[in-house]
Amino acid sequence: MQSLIGTGVALVTPFKKDFSIDINALSKIVEFQIENGIDYLVVLGTTAENATLNATEKNTVIQTVITANKGRLPLVLGIGGNNTAEVVEELKNRDLADFTAVLSVSPYYNKPTQEGIYQHFKAISEVSPLPIILYNVPGRTASNMEPATVIRLANDFKNIVAIKEAAGDLVQAMKLIQAKPKGFLVISGDDMVTLPIILAGGSGVISVIGEGFPKEFSKMVHLGLERKVDEAYHIHYKMAACIDLIFEQGNPAGIKEVFKILGLSENTVRLPLVNVNEDLSNRIHKFINSIKE
Repeated sequence: MQSLIGTGVALVTPFKKDFSIDINALSKIVEFQIENGIDYLVVLGTTAENATLNATEKNTVIQTVITANKGRLPLVLGIGGNNTAEVVEELKNRDLADFTAVLSVSPYYNKPTQEGIYQHFKAISEVSPLPIILYNVPGRTASNMEPATVIRLANDFKNIVAIKEAAGDLVQAMKLIQAKPKGFLVISGDDMVTLPIILAGGSGVISVIGEGFPKEFSKMVHLGLERKVDEAYHIHYKMAACIDLIFEQGNPAGIKEVFKILGLSENTVRLPLVNVNEDLSNRIHKFINSIKE
């Protein structure tokens, strides 16, 4: 899956002050990514506040991104959940003609065993018309997809082509890279360890910081893929402080504050999330000013 190598970004869903979806802002954000070197876009991931969108709103987000993208970048759609039957039904019934792959999170809250995780993705693989990117994010799901489970899935189902690995565990990522079948992609889901994962043999990132600073972060990723280590790390250390800042009070509150400062959208989030406080907003603003210098 060459189209999934490089920098993907997990798009936010911008809201107006009345909490309705801001279609114009979402279109601007898509254009901002394309103009600044992002390789593909991920729609309706965690960063999109997917859990607070109803079915109609999800369709609005999908159609807005498709229209704004105009076929220029590959699109990945988040379709996952902790009810296997529901995920299977969505994959059967949703029009996926404009998408390259689906991103599917490991089941959250239920805390399945490794065999349960395997059977969940087996059921998804058997109905999915598109390649599947597994998504491991133990900090949100309360369970870890162990490397042995991932490799078993990758070997057993040819349409399971990649994993977004967001355990924040570099050793685990290296075990995946070492044991994966040929062509299977290990994609960083953690901005801070993106460059080390790439240099260890990973294929890129699905990023949050990357959508706020697409030019800088995408350049770092591509320098890493080209093995230009010193130049890549120069950008990594330049960006590291802001990676900490945007996650300090939760995602996507931090990245939405970046967008507000950049004039691309409001910083509105839906409950139970709340905006970053004034102190953090000031520190993010200071970082953005320093990047421009």
